[in-house]
Amino acid sequence: MNEKEDLEKGGFNNPSPEKQSSTPSSESASITEESIKKSSKFEPIRPSTAISTNRPGGRPSFNTLHRERSNNGYGVDNLVDSDLEPDATSPPATLPKGDSTTETIDPFEVTWTDGDLDPLNPRSMPSWRKWIIIAITSIGSFCVTHGSAIYTASYGPMIPEFNTTRLIATLALSSYVLGIALGPFWSPLAEFYGRRPIYLASFVAFIIFVLPSALAKNIQTMIVVRFFQGLAGSAFLSVSGGTVSDLFTRDKMLMPMAVFSLSPFVGPSTGPFVGGLFIMYSGDWRWMHWYLMALGGATLLGLALFVPETYHPVLLAKKAKKIREETKDERYYAPIERSTRSIPVTVGLSLLRPFQILMHEPMAVILNVYTAVLLGLLYLFFGAFPLIFTTNHGFNLWQVGLTFTGLLVSMVIACALTPVWDRVRRSLRGKRLRKTGELKDEPEDQLPQVIFGAPLITGGLFWFGFTSTPDIHWIVPIIGSAVFGLGMSFAFTGVFTFLVAAYPRYAASALASNALVRCSFAAAFPLFGYQMYEKLGFQWATGLLAFVTLALLPFPYIFFRYGKKIRVRSRFATTS
Repeated sequence: MNEKEDLEKGGFNNPSPEKQSSTPSSESASITEESIKKSSKFEPIRPSTAISTNRPGGRPSFNTLHRERSNNGYGVDNLVDSDLEPDATSPPATLPKGDSTTETIDPFEVTWTDGDLDPLNPRSMPSWRKWIIIAITSIGSFCVTHGSAIYTASYGPMIPEFNTTRLIATLALSSYVLGIALGPFWSPLAEFYGRRPIYLASFVAFIIFVLPSALAKNIQTMIVVRFFQGLAGSAFLSVSGGTVSDLFTRDKMLMPMAVFSLSPFVGPSTGPFVGGLFIMYSGDWRWMHWYLMALGGATLLGLALFVPETYHPVLLAKKAKKIREETKDERYYAPIERSTRSIPVTVGLSLLRPFQILMHEPMAVILNVYTAVLLGLLYLFFGAFPLIFTTNHGFNLWQVGLTFTGLLVSMVIACALTPVWDRVRRSLRGKRLRKTGELKDEPEDQLPQVIFGAPLITGGLFWFGFTSTPDIHWIVPIIGSAVFGLGMSFAFTGVFTFLVAAYPRYAASALASNALVRCSFAAAFPLFGYQMYEKLGFQWATGLLAFVTLALLPFPYIFFRYGKKIRVRSRFATTS
């Protein structure tokens, strides 16, 4: 199979990441573009070994392939910046002089013996078991994000009990979302410990911090413990998305990723309805926190019983250890065992790079702000919907919760339409092949769904805003919210995948920058949304927000047309 055939089939096979080492000083061999083009060997993804090349000044550079995840569920194989993290102890492999296409591989490096068919490779699991793992991790994502919005149903009985104001009570919602915002900075821990320990530790901590909120005697306690709930849950969100690529190759991960990506958005959309049911039928707002503990406990049990370790580098380390024990030969090793990167250095880089991207990448900044406004609107609606539908239509608490059904249905529809956008990307790739003779993807191929979704967002907001009157049936504004939700889902998916494609070397950091800005807006919007709707009125408050999205509407199209030219001047983005 040649490279073009592999890309046409959507495969996730990369050229074999075999190692090349350097002899001292000027005799170091380098990988040339010609040798890469000549290579036709493909194999399943495995951790990359170090590649050493000489730089001007004689200083070698080492690049190590590793995985990082973001809290939105999208994951990437992220290359560590060799300037900051040299992997000086990478094992040697030689490239014979005069022949750049023939390589000698270290026979003691442990890899997947039969590729994806290796019994220890998670991709060799039967499909039913993979889907059980996807289902449990999706429920975990649902649980964490569900906990953010279910709290909003408690305002009515909790505010007089704590003798506080609605604004102060809303701080507990904002603090929870701020905790989630820190999720991407947990992701490097998976490189050292794997995913499973983080899954379990995250939900144990999550359950522990839900308990004080159920027993809280004042609003101060609620605000503080809600932050730590979000922080604990964010650790799970930061690494769980990687499970999809651990289990499925790229040509088979479309539906699993769509299902997993849906769960963090279904969680907030169903929170007000579930919380309203507890208030209506128990009369005690604390029951919703006991329910959240029970949901977290059930998820923890499912993770402990049915979700094994799936992170490939850690599994290869276990395989290497087993081989050493069986052969009594200590020379066998997994690439992760030769890494010299420390936890402080790795976490430090994960903290630094998102801010570098925000300072130097205008495309990333604008798209981050766009998705941040959208998530902020979603969380602002947790205050606006109860105000609008109780005032205009006399809805009770659980009926107000049902008004979020429009958003939920639109997200499910957007998930179902994922294959359509995949065909659009294939079509763009085919046009590029006919025009240039090159079969390749461009990051801008991810933006058509954002371009399509942008008018739906603005139109849906105008629809919702100017039909929010007592004399118009309540279903009409809910349909408007569904149109907004459909466009929002398209925008989120397109922006996330664009960032991964445009910043492949720093994709985890690009997604972390998005999560930081997005969750910051989501934490801030609820603090002024209720007051804005009271001052401006239901129609013009939503109309003002619609005009904000209208101002941002052209940017996805601009980046689709001129993004490649912008990337040429970028410090972090790929140029091809």
